Amino acid sequence: MNNIHNQLSHRGKEPEEGVLYVVGTPIGNLNDISERAQHILNNVSFVACEDTRVTSKLLNSFRISNKLFSFYKNNSYFKSTYIISELKKGNSVALVSDAGLPLISDPGEILVKEAKESNIDVICIPGPCAALTALVCSGLMNSGFIFYGFIPKKTNERSKILQEINDNKFASIIYESPKRVEKLLSDFKKISDGDRKVFLAKELTKKHEQHLGGTLDYVIENLQNIQTKGEFTLIIGGNFKENNKDNYDHNSIRTDLLNLIKAGLSHSSAANYLSKKLKKPKKEIYSLILKK
Repeated sequence: MNNIHNQLSHRGKEPEEGVLYVVGTPIGNLNDISERAQHILNNVSFVACEDTRVTSKLLNSFRISNKLFSFYKNNSYFKSTYIISELKKGNSVALVSDAGLPLISDPGEILVKEAKESNIDVICIPGPCAALTALVCSGLMNSGFIFYGFIPKKTNERSKILQEINDNKFASIIYESPKRVEKLLSDFKKISDGDRKVFLAKELTKKHEQHLGGTLDYVIENLQNIQTKGEFTLIIGGNFKENNKDNYDHNSIRTDLLNLIKAGLSHSSAANYLSKKLKKPKKEIYSLILKK
């Protein structure tokens, strides 16, 4: 135990050679940065960051001077190779995102994975995270949660994940841009109940931090009262209603589908009608006509 304690204490002081430090930075309020994070950023060999302009402003705020190395989503594959080579030489590197904890919907997964595969130590310097900040003040956490980040835009993937969120008994955490938050809520409303509890947060830790919580219907109706500027963090409360996925009769739905088609509706229109009525995926209902 003493050896472990000494090792952890040592890691809280000077940066070690050949170590990758994953450093959490403020998501808005500069006072949230830790002294340890400042010390690491000031003393590593260089800092790998999403946007050198953003990180430069952060470092200047704390009078930190260090070399910055551009490392973002589109160049992370080939630049990871360079960073790994520098770490193997004994250089220490700090990885930061524009705000918050790296890897949480930000670049870094490839780099950390390659570092671990190369037996390079990876040490996290904890810091703010928008997902957890919103979750703990939402009132919707129920012993567990699932982080989804940004929901895919492609229809099939999007529908599958939204359906999963609708059925989930744990809180779900989603990131969304201001231009797409209204569509996200509308898409979720198509498969969920209007009384589902949700919580929206933006400008977290900043002067103009805003929250909007309540039922899904209430949040959609009052979305215009919250400025759609800055990234949104959405918390969707768990589904505590009895999951009726296995409670409806496929045969009866198939019968209804066939009757609607006999009445003159196209296969697609009939499936679409039942999908909205039963709040079930259209694809699932559409396929029932093929089953005996």
